[in-house]
Amino acid sequence: MDFTYDEEQLALRDAVRGLAGKAYSDYENRRRTVGEDPGFSDKVWQQLAEMGVLGLPFEEQYGGMGAGPIEVGIVAQELGRVLAPEPFLTSVVLAGGLVAAAGSEEQKSTLLGGLSSGETLLAFAHAEPGSRWSPSATVVTASGGTLTGVKEPVVQGARADVLIVSAALEGGGTGLFVVDGAAAERTSYSTHDGGRAAKVTFSDTPAVPLGDGGDATEVIARVLDSARIAACNEAIGLMEFSLETTAAYLKSRKQFGVPLNTFQALTFRSADMYVSLELARSLAVWATMVLAEGEDASTAASRAALQVSRAGRHIGQEAIQLHGGIGVTAEYAIGNYTSRLTALDHLLGDGNHHLSQLAANVGGYGEVDPL
Repeated sequence: MDFTYDEEQLALRDAVRGLAGKAYSDYENRRRTVGEDPGFSDKVWQQLAEMGVLGLPFEEQYGGMGAGPIEVGIVAQELGRVLAPEPFLTSVVLAGGLVAAAGSEEQKSTLLGGLSSGETLLAFAHAEPGSRWSPSATVVTASGGTLTGVKEPVVQGARADVLIVSAALEGGGTGLFVVDGAAAERTSYSTHDGGRAAKVTFSDTPAVPLGDGGDATEVIARVLDSARIAACNEAIGLMEFSLETTAAYLKSRKQFGVPLNTFQALTFRSADMYVSLELARSLAVWATMVLAEGEDASTAASRAALQVSRAGRHIGQEAIQLHGGIGVTAEYAIGNYTSRLTALDHLLGDGNHHLSQLAANVGGYGEVDPL
């Protein structure tokens, strides 16, 4: 496999790195942005739209760029590197991905066109109280063109102009519906990583089926896998920064008159962080390439997510430990990077979840031929 980027992909990486770096290279800018609603910068969001990033994975006829998972992964990594709070993962990859996969031509043109231009913010209302990363819905039910029930947490659910909602169908299965954000009762709150989520309550709320209607469980599962792989790429960017910052701190901080990296034990610990990062990067890149080839990416997504989960916990905790007291302060970036890694781990399924998924399917693997 060729893991190197081509010229266009490198240009995309440099462009997004330049834009995001200008906005958030000063960590105080990020702190101020997440301190006020909606928790991200409308200006940066519009700049991403003008660059074509918000329409990156969608077909050109719907206002997109027609790019693939590798380009989406590049953007996710660069946004992760600077801890950008813009909801690219949840709005573009997840909610937009569902519209692209299941929407009618009119819905794709309207919703994806608005998303790509930065005029419409989409959110996927799927998680339900007590649920554990299932592609099915049970709490919110659909009946007679309306929805009833509660979704929580919904990332940027209060700010979203349009909600893509999963709901249990009367005849069985899980359907997808389009709901005007203002038609639902929404209660917003801050999350531990500085973002925003909401409790969304539907009470006979008018809803339009996404596409032809019917059971969309397989579509949801497939798009969730795509989002998991994009989340793995964002985590790679977060871990890269954490390792680079920790290595720089060990070189600059002195104890007993010498830099901390003089102490062999601390150097070994940072070397272990590097190994964790490279293992996670390899799995994330491989899973992205599996997805780009159009193959079933469910197993690849779980393998990558498991490795990234373990690496994120290891690198995040070690980064805080090696920074000492300042590592746990809100004013210093490293603890907030770890918080985001934790949020990503729980957004679409943590390591234990993916380990159980892989273990459940182990009986279906073929035997390895003896040498």
